[in-house]
Amino acid sequence: MIKLIPKSMGNVLNSHSIKLLDEEQQAINDRLDRVAKSQDRVAFSELFKFFAPKIRSHGLNKFRQEVMAMELVQETMMLVWRKAVQFDASKGKASTWIYTIMRNYSFDMLRKIQSNKEDLMSEDLWTTIDVEEEGDDQDHLQSRNILSFIDELPALQKEVVQEIYINDKTQQELADQLSVPLGTIKSRLRLAMAKLRQMMEEKS
Repeated sequence: MIKLIPKSMGNVLNSHSIKLLDEEQQAINDRLDRVAKSQDRVAFSELFKFFAPKIRSHGLNKFRQEVMAMELVQETMMLVWRKAVQFDASKGKASTWIYTIMRNYSFDMLRKIQSNKEDLMSEDLWTTIDVEEEGDDQDHLQSRNILSFIDELPALQKEVVQEIYINDKTQQELADQLSVPLGTIKSRLRLAMAKLRQMMEEKS
């Protein structure tokens, strides 16, 4: 079992506590090595018990949701299991390697959350307008208002909105067409939707 360094030693690292830290790191390295070489489930279980509370705490600080914190725990440790063979002890500590996996996955989760928010915002705004469908006079008036708002957008933002929502291109297709990164398209669309929402609220 991997031993935890008592919290009381956190502020004072004497020779004894340094030795314990070294032993702890060695134990982690050893368990990870066993997972890499023989897919040792006992060793992995000990790693999981040691790191899960720390990863969960990080997840709660990042996401403020227990479900997402536990997703971070599960996905991080699953990646540790799959990628254990890639760890090189000569390049650093196993704990640092595991925490790097944790941070990278948490960034992926944050990017996914942001992307979903942007998509929902776009869909929520665009459900109020469909320039191709027939509707009553109020619907047509609203469509005309939206189109006039689009004309007021900066040129790059206007282009993205028109190509995606009027010409029905995907974000990736537009990125390829304009020879720009997908992230640039997403950024322009996000800014455009925020501006359109602001104009609509001011108009109402």
